[in-house]
Amino acid sequence: MAAVLAVRAALHGEVSVSGVVACALCCGLWLAFLLLAHRRIHALSTTPSPAALTPRHATAVALCAVATAVCATALVVV
Repeated sequence: MAAVLAVRAALHGEVSVSGVVACALCCGLWLAFLLLAHRRIHALSTTPSPAALTPRHATAVALCAVATAVCATALVVV
C-alpha cells in the first residue's frame, strides 16, 4: 500500500529522475517479493509435507518487504 501511494506521489506533479529511479526500484523489489512468495506457495501446494522455509528465503522476503517500504518512503519524502 505504501508503494502505491509513493508512486502516486512521485508521479503527481513534476517528474524527477530520482523519483523515476525510486519508482522503478520499488516496482522491481515488489516483483522480487511476488516471485519469492510464488515459489513458496508452489512448494507448499506440490507436496503433502512441504519443507520448512529456509532462513535464506525468509531473509530475502523480509529484505524485499523492508526495502520496498524504504523506497516508498523515500518517494514520498523526496
